[in-house]
Amino acid sequence: MDVSLILKVCGVGMLVAVASQVLSKSGRDDMASLVSLAGVVLVLMMLVGEVGTLLARVREVFGI
Repeated sequence: MDVSLILKVCGVGMLVAVASQVLSKSGRDDMASLVSLAGVVLVLMMLVGEVGTLLARVREVFGI
């Protein structure tokens, strides 16, 4: 796993947090929820490849 992936996830988290706070303060709570959901989906899509690599290594170690 690379440090750049961790930094990308942190960056997305900070952007989503700021956008969600701005939208909440302006009375757009529904949009704030959608931004948060989109951020979670984006991070999960970024992590899918790493999870696949992890599962492949576990299979390799245990000979499954």
